[in-house]
Amino acid sequence: MPADALLPPAREVTARTIQVRPKTEGWQQAKDADGRPLLQFASPKRGKPPVHLADLTAEQRRARLVELGLPAFRAGQLARHYFTRYTSDPAEMTDLPAAGREELVAGLLPELMTEVRRFATDRGDTIKFLWKLHDGALVESVLMRYPGRITLCVSSQAGCGMNCPFCATGQAGLTRNMSAAEIVDQVVRANRVIAEGALGGKKAASGSTGSRTTPERVSNIVFMGMGEPLANYNRLMTALRTMVAPAPEGLGMSARHITVSTVGLVPAIKKLAEEKIPVTFALSLHAPDDHLRDELIPVNSRWKVDEALDAARAYFDATGRRVSIEYALIKDMNDHGWRADLLAEKLNARGHGWVHVNPIPLNPTPGSVWTSSTVEAQQEFVRRLEAAGIPTTIRDTRGKEIDGACGQLAAVEA
Repeated sequence: MPADALLPPAREVTARTIQVRPKTEGWQQAKDADGRPLLQFASPKRGKPPVHLADLTAEQRRARLVELGLPAFRAGQLARHYFTRYTSDPAEMTDLPAAGREELVAGLLPELMTEVRRFATDRGDTIKFLWKLHDGALVESVLMRYPGRITLCVSSQAGCGMNCPFCATGQAGLTRNMSAAEIVDQVVRANRVIAEGALGGKKAASGSTGSRTTPERVSNIVFMGMGEPLANYNRLMTALRTMVAPAPEGLGMSARHITVSTVGLVPAIKKLAEEKIPVTFALSLHAPDDHLRDELIPVNSRWKVDEALDAARAYFDATGRRVSIEYALIKDMNDHGWRADLLAEKLNARGHGWVHVNPIPLNPTPGSVWTSSTVEAQQEFVRRLEAAGIPTTIRDTRGKEIDGACGQLAAVEA
């Protein structure tokens, strides 16, 4: 790479221009045989989790009951308990025959995750869960109350294979893909916690999270927990279909309240656009130029910035859903004014009204001394984007004090 490859345009070179280069601190980034950051797209082979009701379509559930010599309608009863009453406890399923009830529930609603630890903020409006899966793999999810909505940040993989140097999740690599049911179970378990009154903060009197007659529940899902969702594509899609399926066959959620985020797996973005499930799509960009993004986001070595942005624009064209661009602001690394101008130029070159930018002040991660941008730099970055006509909102991050914010999920048991 030329020595000036990461320098700004000549008009912005000043004595105060500083360019910090990405590097790992406190851990060694895994490299391939050519010395490039190692990317793991395939899940390591491990024992598969037990098949669960949430892994199956409604038709498959009924067929499974018939195979067991039971009436097909029992599948609907099990689904109602799990998806609307948030329980897998046979003692609570008194509408099922007592004889054989425990065996039936154990067979179709096996325990998928064990809660290891729960961390809450002082106000109690954010809870981070550490879960242990059947094979000992650890994952985390974060439950957050906002005015008028309750959001759950879910994981799609145990670990992550994208190897981004500023993200705690990727430091240990990819353990395995999560099953569709393991993904969905995070939502069901969170709904159970909400129903038990464990989520603090001011409750909404009415609205999407609940009302006087409708219990509160998770209203929004963001696939921004552990893992790269689009690297676990088939299970992701099964989970999404279950989330949006009308209750009691699924969770009855709005696809528009579900956000799927990716670092830029272009072929999978194109597939997602063809699924006809209008989820919100978010591209974790973090740099508008390939020179820097190659180091920040190793998958950029496969699909460059322009390819990822073209795929994002195509998603908008196919679904009509405005795309979010996620941009972690890192002091003196990617927060320069000229990069805001370049980002705006690239987005506007693909049209107007199709995109929204969410700058995110970088969160500290274990082993890293990387620092969030100054408030002044954040404001200038936003000012330049807005001046170019790009809708921009600095994202409110939750859970920093419990290592539950963006980039901090590492699933450490000790």
